[in-house]
Amino acid sequence: MSTGSVANTEQQFRDVLKECREVFTKKLHDYGAAWRILRIPSLTDQLYIKANRIRSLEMKGQTLVGEGIRPEFIAIVNYSIIGLIQLQHGIAETPDDMTVEQATAEYDRLAEDALQLMLRKNHDYDEAWRGMRVSSYTDIILQKIFRTKQIEELGGATLISEGIDANYADMMNYAVFALIKLTFDE
Repeated sequence: MSTGSVANTEQQFRDVLKECREVFTKKLHDYGAAWRILRIPSLTDQLYIKANRIRSLEMKGQTLVGEGIRPEFIAIVNYSIIGLIQLQHGIAETPDDMTVEQATAEYDRLAEDALQLMLRKNHDYDEAWRGMRVSSYTDIILQKIFRTKQIEELGGATLISEGIDANYADMMNYAVFALIKLTFDE
């Protein structure tokens, strides 16, 4: 793997995360941190809705609502980060316990964590994700959602598997990979 491809991957990852952050901050402006009241299973279900819609659109080849799969992958990135925030800060009774500045700072910190995780994994896997189809990312995200639901049913008591946070981070990274392919490979 050449250094140029890693640098390109890092820049593309950052570019996609910047776009996702813009959507996050605009929604944060419009709605505040209303998501702070969501419990983890509700966030997992929201991720399921988004990933399932992507798969449905991929299989049907058309949308009747007029929105494609790109906004859904952006939503997966953002809901994954929201899930990580909820796991770290707990669930709030009201959405006003976190300011816009605090929410944005948490978003930025967790997005940077995701980037660093991707860079470590990308080193070991040698950019294998570039050879995958976008539909495979969708299926893997759905698989991770079902794994997360199972971990939730077990009350987090796994024997060998990573926890909900690792699954959220992986979902986010696969969604970013899909967005990179949809943005830069067209």
